[in-house]
Amino acid sequence: MGEEEVKGGPVVPESVLKKQKRNEEWALAKKQELEAAKKKRVESLKLIYCRAKLYAKEYDEQQKELIRLKPKLLFIIRIRGINAMHPKTRKILQLLLLRQIFNGVFLKVNKATVNMLHRVEPYVTYGYPNLKSVKELIYKRGYGKLNKQRIALTDNSIVEQALGKQGIICMEDLTHEIMTVGPHFKEANNFLWPFKLKAPLGGLKKKRNHYVEGGDAGNEGLELASLKRLDGKER
Repeated sequence: MGEEEVKGGPVVPESVLKKQKRNEEWALAKKQELEAAKKKRVESLKLIYCRAKLYAKEYDEQQKELIRLKPKLLFIIRIRGINAMHPKTRKILQLLLLRQIFNGVFLKVNKATVNMLHRVEPYVTYGYPNLKSVKELIYKRGYGKLNKQRIALTDNSIVEQALGKQGIICMEDLTHEIMTVGPHFKEANNFLWPFKLKAPLGGLKKKRNHYVEGGDAGNEGLELASLKRLDGKER
């Protein structure tokens, strides 16, 4: 007992037969797991494609109404160091996560934001980014916070792992939530690591002067949409 004779061949031990059976079961389970993962990927891609089409239509409508709409999204960049800086100003920059020169962050336009910007205006430049700028920042320079680590946004699964509970499962969702200042803007923006941007070629020539005086500080309005300086290009 415990062994099985193969017709025309040697006796096969029961332990070998059990191992073969286990291997067959594992292979089947692995195959089913891969098929399920493939099915999920296909379904996710279909969902992402449908959302992208919906977002494109929404962006188009938003762009047409931009002139009469009050902008809801700001992008702010630190352009000066800490020399002769008031402690309260330094604290505000820390709260905004602008700890280094040429760090940039998205902000929701509200009364509290406006008050903070007035305080730090000599040290920052800011304006209202368009869809192209938001996409380029997130896709080309975006990093997220995952388990307190800075991680490049190279895969939709990173976004889903961090923001899936908010229904944000891909880069398109993340871009849409930021661009439209959606209901989960706070979670999406907190997930994004402050952007590390390049200095323009030749540096900032008049960073102590306000933008309306031909300088670099303060509110650039809709002109920041080009974000030319952020790629190390001349204005």
